[in-house]
Amino acid sequence: MPAAFDVAVIGAGVVGAAVARALSGFDLRTVVLEAGSDVGTGTSKANTAILHTGFDAVPGSLEARLVARGYELMTAYARETGIPVERRGACLVAWSDEEVAQLPSIEEKARANGCGGLRRLPVEELYALEPHLGAGARAALLVPDESIICPFTAPLAMATEAVVNGVDLRLNSRVTSVKSADGVHVLGCGPGEIAARWVVNAAGLQSDTVEDLFGQRRFRVRPRKGELIVYDKLAHRLLRHILLPVPTKTTKGVLVSPTVFGNVLLGPTATDIDDKDDTSTTREGLDFILGKGARILPALADEEVTATYAGLRAATESSDYQVHVDPARRYLCLGGIRSTGLSASLALAEHAVDLISGSMALAPKRDRKTIRMPPVGEAMIRPHQDAALIARDAEYGRIVCHCERVTAGEVRDAIRAPVPARTLDGLRRRTRALQGRCQGFYCTDRILSLLARETGRTAASCWEAPA
Repeated sequence: MPAAFDVAVIGAGVVGAAVARALSGFDLRTVVLEAGSDVGTGTSKANTAILHTGFDAVPGSLEARLVARGYELMTAYARETGIPVERRGACLVAWSDEEVAQLPSIEEKARANGCGGLRRLPVEELYALEPHLGAGARAALLVPDESIICPFTAPLAMATEAVVNGVDLRLNSRVTSVKSADGVHVLGCGPGEIAARWVVNAAGLQSDTVEDLFGQRRFRVRPRKGELIVYDKLAHRLLRHILLPVPTKTTKGVLVSPTVFGNVLLGPTATDIDDKDDTSTTREGLDFILGKGARILPALADEEVTATYAGLRAATESSDYQVHVDPARRYLCLGGIRSTGLSASLALAEHAVDLISGSMALAPKRDRKTIRMPPVGEAMIRPHQDAALIARDAEYGRIVCHCERVTAGEVRDAIRAPVPARTLDGLRRRTRALQGRCQGFYCTDRILSLLARETGRTAASCWEAPA
């Protein structure tokens, strides 16, 4: 017989992980079914790493409400769990008379969305704040509460909290079939089946595919590719704030932003494609954002590039989130969650619990466990800087990735964690190892050896996650 659960969450990206965390606070049997080999390996790992206030969202939309609430929840959650967040503020820069003319409507949107503190910056003050900004800016809005965040730690923290509170996380478990009868859904996933009374579809790019399995065609996902460039930490001196463009109807545009790891990020593009697995970068895309960067922050042209990457956003026919609930069938869809998904994730989870509670009694747990994530942000005290920690365990003083100052103790802890790293990519997202200026050229061998030793696998097999 299939394993039986109260709720099955499909997808372990930032939204699915947030829903699982929220449900773990109740006396429920909850399972998370993730098609990939780790948490947060899809859209969640490849975004602009900004915690949005929602100042420019469409007033009255579900997205506007949930991003505003999500910003509040994520700010508090990051403080509790150690997710790196830095409140840098953003300068939204207008470069033409047409863009200047749009600033009043953006201010009006911000007020309607409950986002305060915005103020117009005279050109002189703008350049005093950002002296490396390219010539020709006409005006700007200061959005003081926009923040930068670690996009990797957020879903990992939520999934970890869910797991330590009893949620069953099943990786390599793509849902391929649904059979519903007598108030129970039987989901074909991986090598077997599970049965659940409620299903939450948080499958991201595949949320429309899951909708099809439930006999629904309320929206279609067409991936919107965003290509980005990561600059070396030496470029960090060039800016203090997030530099935002005036948004268009289809995209928030190309931005320049510091990261919590000390790098500088430039991008993204916004190209609609058909392939949900195409995360390649292109010559055309990189040339486009390099051209934008040359205008926004000309000195970037002289800085070293550390990496390039591309992410896919779950764009649909609608500009708003596709949240649909069918209480009679006990099915909830959280689809069309695009670039603001990280910011809205905890509010989406809160909303999901409210929708589910209408047809299923939820009893809070009495012995809920809390978690604390390892410090990976550049503004934090890292293990190699903590003399007391090193005195207790010398492995925290043995650096194995010199570009990012990652220690053997951190790698070991990531492999032994409740949601463990099982591949090099998993270690990269948990510890910063391999993501520095050498991109693993010098440290891959040492880290592979640690991974092999801890897992009992061969070094060659550690390139891929076990099934």
